[in-house]
Amino acid sequence: MKRVKRVLALLAAFALVLAMAVPALADGANQGTISVPAGSSHTYKVYQIFTGDYSKGKLSNVKWGQNSKNRGESVNVGDKVGENVLNELAAVVSSSDADKLTVIKKYADLDNTAFTTVTHNSPATVDPGYYLFKDTTATAENEVYITEVVGNVTIKAKNSNVPGFEKKLKDTNDTEGTTTGWQDVADHDIGDEIPFKLEGTVPDDYAEYSKYYFAFHDKEEQGLTFNKNSVKVYLDDNEITTGFEVKTSNFAQGEDCTFEVIFNDLKQISGVHAGSVIRVEYASKLNQNAVIGGNGNLNKAQLEYSNNPRSETDTDRTVWDNVVVFTYKVVVNKYANSVGENNKLEGAEFTLTKKLKDGTTKSIAVVKSEGGVQFIFKGLDDGQYILTETKTPEGYNTIAPIEFTVTANHEISWDGAGNRSDLLTSFSGTAASGEITFTTDKGTGALTTNVINKSGTVLPSTGGMGTTVFYVVGGGLMAVAVVLLVTKKRMENKR
Repeated sequence: MKRVKRVLALLAAFALVLAMAVPALADGANQGTISVPAGSSHTYKVYQIFTGDYSKGKLSNVKWGQNSKNRGESVNVGDKVGENVLNELAAVVSSSDADKLTVIKKYADLDNTAFTTVTHNSPATVDPGYYLFKDTTATAENEVYITEVVGNVTIKAKNSNVPGFEKKLKDTNDTEGTTTGWQDVADHDIGDEIPFKLEGTVPDDYAEYSKYYFAFHDKEEQGLTFNKNSVKVYLDDNEITTGFEVKTSNFAQGEDCTFEVIFNDLKQISGVHAGSVIRVEYASKLNQNAVIGGNGNLNKAQLEYSNNPRSETDTDRTVWDNVVVFTYKVVVNKYANSVGENNKLEGAEFTLTKKLKDGTTKSIAVVKSEGGVQFIFKGLDDGQYILTETKTPEGYNTIAPIEFTVTANHEISWDGAGNRSDLLTSFSGTAASGEITFTTDKGTGALTTNVINKSGTVLPSTGGMGTTVFYVVGGGLMAVAVVLLVTKKRMENKR
């Protein structure tokens, strides 16, 4: 009996009079949807006890459901429920939750496979009837909830209003000098300080609590470096500096976080009320360990919050909310005269600079292959770049600087479902000057191009012998000219 009371402490309101509105659905006009609130981390097993036909607010032709028991001898699932059972159910309509639970559990088989399972992103469409929901995330003492389904039903734990929560970041294009609003997906250069935010909304039942725990848990992949000094906290858009703790170590046992922002008791902060928005803004740097292309670099967070007004220690958590940062690379292969395995050319040096909005540029680090025939510039955002040959192999002509644009398109929003790599929708490089083309690989985030150096033209040259011959021939010509001049003068004198 003691355990039943604990179960009932968090029992959802149960009414056996079915009067919910029913939407017109394409596949069965009387079907309804069982869902879980957005942001809830709970998973519920759904047990079908009875089904029936809905009409004008009533359930008729009630039949035994998949998870029913004590149906009677030779009575099967789908058979009509006897009047004696229906009368027993109707008799507890106005009774206590304990009495309702006693009756409904008498006919509920919870030991075998559930009818279906629902989460916040996986609802279920069901026929009208009576269903029992079992919270697999909760402890044994408070796991059972009962409700009826005729129309759309959202499962909520008793006394557990889920705060609103989201995590976002911003995207910046250095070349254009533009920064987006808050979103779920972005691309950045390695070295960029990326703006992030965590935002939680205080729930409607906040006033019922004497103490309210509110904590952000944030986890970054290794391609991001958290800057603790960048953290700013706001209450309804007004910055606050007390009442919370920023932790980067000594987490509670089992926590796997990069950092946490913890409010041990929101009640100690003046001005907090139901609907208040607590926002944390911070920056993390995209570092040299960043994943190039592919799945990008994940940063996720969840909100932990008080969920029982009768306890100062009971908490629950939202599901993880995810954001992703992409970055790219340019690969330059060096060849002599034409592309070919035997024409790889050593001895060159390149720089790559990015054009910025203010007219300046910033340099991109280069990694050369062992033979010095391939140059990799990794950690690029979309924008305009200049590739410059700073050292030319001996005997070859220096190429003119090559200007090109990296263009990347990605999703703006993401609910955490599907493959992260699919968030990058298109990726290309376009030369504005210089004769190069790029091949694209979204999986590796690579734009690859071939740069060809042409051999220098061999010009005529003269050595010492040539000079001697020139002087000898030149001297002979001078002598002939003098003889002709003297002869001409003599002929004129004779006249």
